[in-house]
Amino acid sequence: MTKEIGPIEDLIKRLNRLPGIGSKTAQRLAYYIIGLDETEVRDLAEALISAKNNTVECSICMNYADSDPCEICSNKNRDDSIICVVESPKDVDAMERSLSFRGKYHVLHGVISPLKGKTPEDVTIKELIKRIEEGDIKEVIVATNPTVDGDATARYIKNILEDYDIIVSRIGYGLPVGGDLEYYDEITIQTAMENRRRLD
Repeated sequence: MTKEIGPIEDLIKRLNRLPGIGSKTAQRLAYYIIGLDETEVRDLAEALISAKNNTVECSICMNYADSDPCEICSNKNRDDSIICVVESPKDVDAMERSLSFRGKYHVLHGVISPLKGKTPEDVTIKELIKRIEEGDIKEVIVATNPTVDGDATARYIKNILEDYDIIVSRIGYGLPVGGDLEYYDEITIQTAMENRRRLD
């Protein structure tokens, strides 16, 4: 007879499914949450439900936001002619913290990875091309992570944009190969943006 899973084990198991949360961390979080008073737990639960229900995907840049278009796409003081392409919404947050970019963004929601079965159709490249065809874009800065898949995605974007009269550049990396943009400090990101190079 299978033992029924208890509420603590169930919470640990669900937390363990979150990216970057190992079994030990899931256990610590679960016991921390159980130790909170009921009001704090309800506030946490309500914040999770509210974030899920009230977050939309911006129809322009594909970033997660609380409005469509998002605050960045709606900002008339930002440069519409430059698009910075990133892998995920958290990379937009990292770039914004660096204060090094005043253009607009495009979020791919992943990278091309043949080994993992991820094709160009699985990311938002079609939406990027549409923006370029409909807007007055002068430069696309590819800021995918310095990984094999990130580099392959950057090369693919460069190749499909060859027929457009725009500069395609790659964020400069004085950054560790294999790292994620979200973990870099503001100075490193700023330097990487300033040292971007044209993709040939």
